[in-house]
Amino acid sequence: MSYNFTRIHKSLKIIPAMAAGVSDPLWKSADIVMLVEKAEAERPTKLGSYKKRDV
Repeated sequence: MSYNFTRIHKSLKIIPAMAAGVSDPLWKSADIVMLVEKAEAERPTKLGSYKKRDV
């Protein structure tokens, strides 16, 4: 993700995500960290009860 959204490609002179039409602005590393933290916060912290199967 860092390569495609934050690193300017030498031959393209823009980030690969811009070349593909996926993203308009150049992202910062902090933007990627914010996305990861948001996804982790939305994930449920407690799993449901575990029920053993009869085998």
